[in-house]
Amino acid sequence: MRALDYRNASRGVGRITPQPQARRHKPDYWLLILTLCLLAIGMIVVYSISPALAVGQDIDGSQYVMRQMIAIGLGLILFGIAAQIPPRIWRQLSFPLLVVAGIATLMTLLLPVNAEYPAHRWIRFGGFSFQSVELLKFALLFWIAGFLVYRSERDLLGDVRKTLQPLLLGLTGIGLVVAGLQSDLGSAAVIAVMLVAMMFVAGVPLKPLLLIGAVMLLLAAFFIASTDYRRDRFATFLNPEADCTASGYQACQALIAVGSGGMSGLGLGNSVQAYGYLPEAENDSIFAIYAEKFGFIGVTVLLGLLLAFFSRMKRIAERAPDDFSRLVVFGALVWLSTQALINIGAMLGLLPLKGITLPLISYGGSSVLMVLALIGVVFHVSRYTSLNGRISNGAGGSSYDDSRHGRRVRGAYHASTRSRF
Repeated sequence: MRALDYRNASRGVGRITPQPQARRHKPDYWLLILTLCLLAIGMIVVYSISPALAVGQDIDGSQYVMRQMIAIGLGLILFGIAAQIPPRIWRQLSFPLLVVAGIATLMTLLLPVNAEYPAHRWIRFGGFSFQSVELLKFALLFWIAGFLVYRSERDLLGDVRKTLQPLLLGLTGIGLVVAGLQSDLGSAAVIAVMLVAMMFVAGVPLKPLLLIGAVMLLLAAFFIASTDYRRDRFATFLNPEADCTASGYQACQALIAVGSGGMSGLGLGNSVQAYGYLPEAENDSIFAIYAEKFGFIGVTVLLGLLLAFFSRMKRIAERAPDDFSRLVVFGALVWLSTQALINIGAMLGLLPLKGITLPLISYGGSSVLMVLALIGVVFHVSRYTSLNGRISNGAGGSSYDDSRHGRRVRGAYHASTRSRF
């Protein structure tokens, strides 16, 4: 069913009027401002704890700062490049990107691991490393969006064989590689949530989605039960104070860091937990370090910035000019918000610990590079959003319009149906 009902203004039938196209306008600069604010906060925290991180490692603490600055600089270059590429190009590149990401993932399984981090997650060259799953998430976002739009255009979203079976098999394969072989259950969870959320928004029927959700839970239970350290982490989540010297050490130290911040924090240069007490202080645990330094007031400010950042992305998704762009922006929103929720929830004892970064805040080049490239894509879409997310259909009503295919959005952002979001 077409989004625009081409009617003759005087007769109600007959003449076809030209289909409106999205017009370029000023992008959403608030998205850029919020991104830079979050990057600045992360840079300040990394700078303030770099001397503590260097203790006992016989290295210059400025290495952490310099590497993060290089990652941010390269990430901003990727942001600028991605902000110039139209969504239709990303749709054409989705499969080649997925192939490259798959090859990179296979390379991590073949390369030797670092004794300090004995997991097949990184491609290392010189003093730098790249985590392949970040590229995999980026590539999957575009491929899933293109796949769902293609099936929607042919009214096959509910077809088990042509739509649901490939997605379910793909999700299972990704889970086995990322969660099983790479021991990265957190990233696998982010990918799974992103996939199911995009299917939900695209208009896939609820019953198949519930089936996929059940498969996800079974896979998660399998991966947790099959690995000793995951069983220990889950038991620690249920009772974090049972063994604060062994399996519950990081969870207990994170809660100590958050609690010691009090109302206003210990101050920028007065962190205690960064001096070897809290593991991965610059990466997975950076939210706890931030809470220790800036207290409840600082945490409130940070959460406010994150909510404002996600709100801008939601606004862009609602007003995106076509189905593919809308799904990409919504998938990006789910990716980043889910990752932030897992990271912060783990530091507050609300979720099991996962080795996953806090977007734009944590130290780490792979995450910074791919997240900034992703935000560049969203920034480009914001140049073509409609004023209110609707285009007149010529018959007194309104609906979202895909300027290429003339199809209405099915699901969350369908103007004529109740939102699922």
